[in-house]
Amino acid sequence: MYKDEELAIRPVNETDLPVLWELIYKEDAPEWKKWDAPYFPHKSKPYEKFLETAPTLVDKESFWVITSNDIVCGIVSYYFEDEQSNWLEVGIVIHEGHNWNKGIGTRSLKLWLNHIFNSLPAVRVGLTTWSGNERMIRVGEKLGMQLEARIRKVRFYKNKYYDSIRMGILREEWESLNSTVKI
Repeated sequence: MYKDEELAIRPVNETDLPVLWELIYKEDAPEWKKWDAPYFPHKSKPYEKFLETAPTLVDKESFWVITSNDIVCGIVSYYFEDEQSNWLEVGIVIHEGHNWNKGIGTRSLKLWLNHIFNSLPAVRVGLTTWSGNERMIRVGEKLGMQLEARIRKVRFYKNKYYDSIRMGILREEWESLNSTVKI
């Protein structure tokens, strides 16, 4: 577990599963999906169906919950784009709109990057988003990530093309900034 005042990130436990289902799968078109790759369809899932695979999320190293005052409000994750070269990508979702624009995403992602650089042999951590998600781009910038690629007009949403944005930070950059990053 990593903490920053009332905010924490930690592995998923069994008691989190009903909350995660409500936040992620209960609705057909949750508000957060408008920002998290909305060009890919979201599929709601009955709770019983969710429970068939949900136990694989418990104590999973690459998928943790974000809590604020001990209430689950989002998730952080990582996956290897290429495990052989330790090419790692992170993800974050703050699920409910009333938690947006409060710094929760920036603070959570800072904790997650600390965890990753402290526990994995990652040389670089990347974050991929789309040009319509300006808040996510700003979070990456605040944490010292560099714009590494802009793939133009490859995401189509609501009859408009957007760019795919790839950002990243190297271990040495993170270590240099870690004590001075202001959130």
